[in-house]
Amino acid sequence: MLQLDALTVRFGGLTAVDAVTFTAEKDEVLGLVGPNGAGKTTLFNAVSGLVRPTSGRITFESVNLLNIPLHRRARMGIGRTFQIPQPLHELTVRENLVVAQRFGTGRVDEVRIDEVLDFTNLAGRAQRNAATELALTELKALEIAKALCTDPKLLLLDEVLAGLETSGKRRFMKMLQDMHKRFSVGILIIEHDIETITQLCDRVIALDFGRLIALGTPHEVFSDPDVVRSYTGAQA
Repeated sequence: MLQLDALTVRFGGLTAVDAVTFTAEKDEVLGLVGPNGAGKTTLFNAVSGLVRPTSGRITFESVNLLNIPLHRRARMGIGRTFQIPQPLHELTVRENLVVAQRFGTGRVDEVRIDEVLDFTNLAGRAQRNAATELALTELKALEIAKALCTDPKLLLLDEVLAGLETSGKRRFMKMLQDMHKRFSVGILIIEHDIETITQLCDRVIALDFGRLIALGTPHEVFSDPDVVRSYTGAQA
């Protein structure tokens, strides 16, 4: 579904993503790991259209994304969340979903919004001010809900579990697993927690200094000596 071929992103003399190649399929949950500064979020930004690649190719369902603007990528089926929740101020939870859905699909489907509110356990908070009246777990759920309302085929999830305590992480993991099946959506997720990635993902990509250093099952990747050195700081 998503194909990256030698994707490179440079900012001046800094190479943030260095000739990365991989595929992400609709029927899998694919993890993206690596230390801070490894290029994970920059890669997401390139796929979603927030930054322009320096070189390489990104295709989605065989369509070259290079000159396709952000809103059209969303309407093709690429959804995105951000590590720091970004609710629209002075709007209710439902209104946030309406805005996200109109941007991502060009229309408003109240039935879909109700379904997503119920799935993310936000139905009881639908009329609350999204920016001032939600707890962290609810803000994280709202990020996912906004993306789900756009009818995505592929969801890019940027550390949606960051900052949650153990029980909250477990609930979110269950929601992500259910979402993958119920909405038939592929997931590409950035996450630092090894246990979470191991339980959630079919395959894992490891980056270090922008380079892809390992790709395989969670066991294969987290056993790789290069990953152990770069991601955990320990020796294999």
